[in-house]
Amino acid sequence: MALLLLVAPLSLRSQVPEPGHIFGVVTDQTGAAIAGAEAVFTSGSFAATQLTDTRGEFTFSQIAAESGVVRVSAAGFRVGSMNWRPGMSSLQITLLPATAAEKMTVTANRIGVRVVENATSVTILSVPDLDATAAFRVDDILRQVPGFSLFRRTTSRAANPTTQGVSLRGLGASGASRALVLSDGFPLNDPFGGWVYWDRAPRESIGSVEIASGGASHLYGSDALGGVINILRTPVDRNLVSLEAAYGNQNSPDLSLAASRTMGPWSVAIAAELFRTNGYIAVPADLRGAVDTPVNSQDATGDVTAQRKFGERGGIFVRGSVFGESRHNGTPLQTNSTTIRELDLGGNWDAHQLGAFQLRAYASRQNLDQSFSSIVSDRNSESLTRTQRVPAQQVGFSAQWQRTLGTRQHLVAGLEESDIHGQTNEQGYFGGHPTSTSEGGGREVNWGAYGEDIIRVAPDWLLTASGRVDHWQNFDAFAPPNPAQPVGAAPLPDRSETFFSPRLAVLHKLTGHVSLTASSYRAFRAPTLNELYRGFRAGNVFTEANSNLHAERLTGAEGGAIATGWSQRLMLRGNFFWNQVTRPVANVTLGTTPSLITRQRQNLGSTVSQGLELEASSQLSGSVTVSGGYQYTHATVTNFSVDPALAGLNPSLVGLNLPQIPRHQFDFQARYSRQFILLAVQGRFGGNQFDDDQNTLLLRRYFTLDATASHRLRPGVDLFVAVENLLNQRYDVGRTPVLSVGPPILARAGLRLRFGSR
Repeated sequence: MALLLLVAPLSLRSQVPEPGHIFGVVTDQTGAAIAGAEAVFTSGSFAATQLTDTRGEFTFSQIAAESGVVRVSAAGFRVGSMNWRPGMSSLQITLLPATAAEKMTVTANRIGVRVVENATSVTILSVPDLDATAAFRVDDILRQVPGFSLFRRTTSRAANPTTQGVSLRGLGASGASRALVLSDGFPLNDPFGGWVYWDRAPRESIGSVEIASGGASHLYGSDALGGVINILRTPVDRNLVSLEAAYGNQNSPDLSLAASRTMGPWSVAIAAELFRTNGYIAVPADLRGAVDTPVNSQDATGDVTAQRKFGERGGIFVRGSVFGESRHNGTPLQTNSTTIRELDLGGNWDAHQLGAFQLRAYASRQNLDQSFSSIVSDRNSESLTRTQRVPAQQVGFSAQWQRTLGTRQHLVAGLEESDIHGQTNEQGYFGGHPTSTSEGGGREVNWGAYGEDIIRVAPDWLLTASGRVDHWQNFDAFAPPNPAQPVGAAPLPDRSETFFSPRLAVLHKLTGHVSLTASSYRAFRAPTLNELYRGFRAGNVFTEANSNLHAERLTGAEGGAIATGWSQRLMLRGNFFWNQVTRPVANVTLGTTPSLITRQRQNLGSTVSQGLELEASSQLSGSVTVSGGYQYTHATVTNFSVDPALAGLNPSLVGLNLPQIPRHQFDFQARYSRQFILLAVQGRFGGNQFDDDQNTLLLRRYFTLDATASHRLRPGVDLFVAVENLLNQRYDVGRTPVLSVGPPILARAGLRLRFGSR
């Protein structure tokens, strides 16, 4: 009997499973580990959560269950799951890239929101999208986004940086951007001129790029007149080495590197990029002369980041970066070079019930040196006309707070300030000899405060109300008394403007697969120091500065629909948009001679850009993804001058198309991806557009096709070939007034190494 009593408890105990553990590894399609993924184990009412480490690994201990399910989620990927039962030694979970409907945007509302639950039109390019793009430069990658355009059609591989202003939705491209470009929340727009040095962000350090179209001054202030482009870099708190090295025709080597290392709460990272190209002659053979030489460039950028985390609640970081480039702009005497040094600081802290706080601060110093020349009509000789040296400094900071109230409301508030000081020092030449000196410049200070309230007023209704107040000041300014004859310098009166940028947006879910969106907003853009005080010459077109410019003001509205299907592997989005800009800054022609076209930056009365944008994306299978977009834009001048006394000065501009804006844009991408191979093509069409305000210099429609292919030699090692302009189309990019054409076919081949987690 005693023996039976001893055996009974043992037999009962044997019916209860011994506590075990679950070990797993999370990777992407290529086999690279995914760090920071959330793994959730559930069995009945029991649930446990772990985050993957830098090797993509997770472990659940003391699991007393007979079976269960492990579900894994990570930003930029679809949710993956696997059944578990005792005796399984390990789980290997591969996550597929997120579909367009599943992606999260942090740019549109300054917080994480699913794309399909956002009234803002947002396009997100993830690492798989970047890898499947043949283009190397960020601006060329972004050309697959409908509505994205730069001043003329030039690429940053060959174009003067002062022509790299961004336009979204047909607001009119110029040297100054009408969209804000950020890198991890820090501005990339040039503080003096508003253009963008696209080569400042090493490609291998980029984790994703978000493009939010439509006026965004309600959260981002002056530069976000037409939207925001945010280049999000790969987090540094993981062990990673990513290297791409390639060589292409036109003697074009490139090297991009990103590496990071985690040591307890500390992380350090470096990123660098080198590029050089001998370029091409932009003037067609039947028009060129002895003076025409290749447009080419070389650049180098690098940065170092150190980060300290304080558990899961926050952390601080510091990043120092340097950048330098030099260019030849098509003739022996037309050159430019730039150097930039920047220091970025930041911190985040989650105070739980008090909300989450974010602080950012930055300071930069830079110099731009440039020379201009006059070219005789047969293009067989040139003479130096002007050299410029443009030093500029910028300091700024931002503070943001956000908090969730219950399950239906989210609040965001913030404060930003920037202080810019810059000037242009110019030397005039005639007959090869210096004849005059002049200076122009000043200081610009911007203060902004914003707030946003995101409310789910009902299960099927999402309302977003936001607004921002900005105060812009321009002082300590000076410029030549006569812009047409820039000699000397004279003080200018101080100026200031205050503007309120509201936005109201609503999203209504008709069904589980169809949503309607609508929004209205106001936005503004203050003139840059470059527009106010620096003139420039492109070919035989001289554009004068104008120290009397006022801020541009936009009133806009849009409405559309989002449809998803096929388990969210298909997403369709369409939007009608209407934007009216009052006091837009445009390059207005003052006079024309056989040897010189003279223009001046002026505030027009108003312009209207209206149209339709369509986007579609589908993951046909685990291996095949296709996407495309179309934008129709009708952008015209509706009133010439703000001042009624000047309304008749040039009435012929009213009704004309805005320069640099095509009526039609279309693009498509197709990608086939398996563990050992990647094949992808991208096509892009741009309709006719004009290079001048009078619509006399036509840039004809064009179509280009790019392709890329890569083969995996072993985990983390790929060979690739990328071809831009596969059909070798020599399309128009500018008329100054001599025609210049885009680059010929550019083919490059290289090696890509990636070890660790992204």
